[in-house]
Amino acid sequence: MVKLDKIYTRAGDGGKTRLATGELVDKWSTRIEANGAVDETNCMVGAARLSTAGDFILDPMLSRIQNDLFDLGADLSTPASGAVKFEPLRILPAQVERLEREIDMLNADLAPLTSFVLPAGSPLATSLHLARATCRRAERLIAKLSHEQPGAVSPAALHYANRLSDLLFVAARWANAKAGGDVLWVPGKNR
Repeated sequence: MVKLDKIYTRAGDGGKTRLATGELVDKWSTRIEANGAVDETNCMVGAARLSTAGDFILDPMLSRIQNDLFDLGADLSTPASGAVKFEPLRILPAQVERLEREIDMLNADLAPLTSFVLPAGSPLATSLHLARATCRRAERLIAKLSHEQPGAVSPAALHYANRLSDLLFVAARWANAKAGGDVLWVPGKNR
């Protein structure tokens, strides 16, 4: 259970922060950068939800994703290779599988792509594209951490970030389909 009675502790004033294990790390370490990008993704998903009021498909989906992103942050905050005195919270394969089912469900009614899609269209789709781009950065940083420190990231954490960026892309297309369609890239249009 999380209990925060004081918001500022001054512990990070020297450029360090603590992992869930208590280990001190630099705030610019790849692990903390990845966790920060996950937090930014969560904020972007929250901003997209401002446009989902009354939507009984996307809003509950995005709500679950926001909670999962906190799980992902907890996963990244607890190195996979290290002694912990508690059961670490990890992203589970079932969470990745749920994203895959949701991608398939949203994608079922969409026309196949014939061009790349510009991150534009309806306000909801544009917000989801921004969340997708932020999630891709988180994914790159999680992959970098996994490469720099083999075994330091649970495999499902990287899988989740990859599927989530796919889901956010399909969700943006789905939102645009309800609002007139995707905005397609036209190669060389403005030469």
